[in-house]
Amino acid sequence: MGEVLSPVVPLEDDRVHGVRLLLKRDDLIWGEISGNKWRKLKYNVGALEPVLTFGGAYSNHIRAVAAAGERYGFSTVGVIRGEERLPLNPVLAYAAGRGMRLRYLDRSTYRLKRTPEVLDWLRGEYPGYRILPEGGSNPAAVRGCMELPGEISSDTPFGVICCPVGTGGTLAGIAAGLSPGQRAIGFSALRGGAFLTDEITRLQHETLGHTTTNWHLETAYHFGGYARTTPELSTFIEDFDTRHGIRLDRVYVAKMMYGILDLIASGSIPPGTTVVAVITGGET
Repeated sequence: MGEVLSPVVPLEDDRVHGVRLLLKRDDLIWGEISGNKWRKLKYNVGALEPVLTFGGAYSNHIRAVAAAGERYGFSTVGVIRGEERLPLNPVLAYAAGRGMRLRYLDRSTYRLKRTPEVLDWLRGEYPGYRILPEGGSNPAAVRGCMELPGEISSDTPFGVICCPVGTGGTLAGIAAGLSPGQRAIGFSALRGGAFLTDEITRLQHETLGHTTTNWHLETAYHFGGYARTTPELSTFIEDFDTRHGIRLDRVYVAKMMYGILDLIASGSIPPGTTVVAVITGGET
């Protein structure tokens, strides 16, 4: 899918209290296949074979796979959690408009999507399709995300790098790509996201043969859970847009940015630290 570097820019904000805060603008990568979705697909769609993958009705991963299929000329199927609802929401309408076939699974069956029974059934329904997990998180995705820290110039030394977390692949890869003395913080967008610690550990072990200890997961900034928000978060998004001209994605990125500023305010990220915040995608 080609090589693309995203810029690193400073964030001037009176709330950083002596912390140097930089934004890694992965949301500027490749338009419709931006951010961590581009990184996670980079080594997953190289063969340009038909792809079947999973996601919720508002999944940026579903959107990105559909965009990649149209751009690079391979067929796509999106297995969507829940029943079909018409008219389609903007994400699913976009995916269908890019040629993706949508297949719906009731929530009880969807929870079994990793089982051999469901996977074998889908392989029978869609022979020849490569199956990608929800969010695209697998060893190929981890390898793509491992490249991110190396793109940050040695002229910009940093101690902490932060990213949103949905399925764990981005954090697993970023942490694996860090230099000694650097650490990663992931911000779960899911309510009850502590289970993701095991997922991140599993992904690193499957990719590297071992796990790293240079990361941890924050689970207190989910604002009600995946794709949910609160008036407080909405106000934060509006204020950030006014201050910086950047419209934060409400599902993932806004929760991370709120969490970073809260950790700075509490002293958990002390003055003198250089922090890189990965803007994994834009508002859709």
